[in-house]
Amino acid sequence: MVQTDCIFCRIIAGKLPAMMVHQDDLCVAFRDINPQAPVHLLVVPREHFASLDEATPERRELLGHLLLTAARVANAEGLTEKGGGYRTVINTGAGVGQSVFHLHVHVLGGRPMGWPPG
Repeated sequence: MVQTDCIFCRIIAGKLPAMMVHQDDLCVAFRDINPQAPVHLLVVPREHFASLDEATPERRELLGHLLLTAARVANAEGLTEKGGGYRTVINTGAGVGQSVFHLHVHVLGGRPMGWPPG
């Protein structure tokens, strides 16, 4: 279901521009407009739901597809182990940095990253 006030739903519907790197029946991936690393991609399901808290058993296949797509786009960007690797992040809640309440996977790479994050 598309939410007219959701920026990601508007991108998916083609109403807002984005630098797409992947599109299929279940999700899209595009470059973040405020990158936190040299490569910062967002993998977003076409189905609108706010966060991982709304992940139900019925969405199991979709959630797996998002992670497989994250790996695919990371590798397409050259972020494999030879390229230093990459980090995937799913923020759930405003207190940990979620600013768009449409589930999405961040794919970050191209620079060293510390641990723990945050």
